[in-house]
Amino acid sequence: MLSEPRSGRLAAWGNALLAGFVSPDDAVLAMVGEDAVHRVEGLPGESGPVGLTLALGRLRSLGVTGLRVALPVPGHPLGLSGPPEFNARALEAEEAVVCQGAALGLVPEVAEVGPEGDVHTEVVWHCLPVREAPPADVPSLSEAERELAEALREATEVLSRLDVAGSGPVAEAAVDAYRARAERGREVLAPGYPPRAVRVLELAQRVGLLVSVAYEYEHGHGGAVSASEMAARSGALRPVERTARRAQVAAYNAYVEQREVR
Repeated sequence: MLSEPRSGRLAAWGNALLAGFVSPDDAVLAMVGEDAVHRVEGLPGESGPVGLTLALGRLRSLGVTGLRVALPVPGHPLGLSGPPEFNARALEAEEAVVCQGAALGLVPEVAEVGPEGDVHTEVVWHCLPVREAPPADVPSLSEAERELAEALREATEVLSRLDVAGSGPVAEAAVDAYRARAERGREVLAPGYPPRAVRVLELAQRVGLLVSVAYEYEHGHGGAVSASEMAARSGALRPVERTARRAQVAAYNAYVEQREVR
């Protein structure tokens, strides 16, 4: 939860491009981020992998009008609608993009390539058929915002019980990372998104940060004194983490939801 999912960048800036708010060059630059290159494989009408600019143009010609995000984990197929092959690949990657207007989805495959000392990241997005159906368990923005407020209180209580606030470098490093990310990422949702979506995403990332700090402290720094205590505390954190992921998906999908109600 500390880092922005690649599916989030692709969906947010892809939506901005489809709506005409940004140029193809600016959109692709934002989508790729710190990776070396992104390609799309399996796109209808293409015999091999293609770059993002061509891929997005092809998707538009196939009728795609918007992009949604899925962030599934085992036991929680968040944002997915099937079929099983697509769901399985999305679960393995723990993220995916689902097209609106055409029964297609994109799942990233990430590889570290290059010699030692010069390693870079390459991403291949596999384009696969999806089932046209409502995505699983995605809340509205208003629902997500209400749930996050409670989740934030719960996460803070768990951290207080673990005494993470006084745990030194672990908490300090995580908080510094969050602050740096927040300062860099004010346009993370790209032009065209409602302010409420930005607010919900920022709060979801904050809740996700607190959960990550608690997990790190618990599993790597002796926060729990027994297996039963570790299980109990992990059980308390899982619903909070789930809420943060649901809110993150709601924020990224807000552009498509906004268009549907017009």
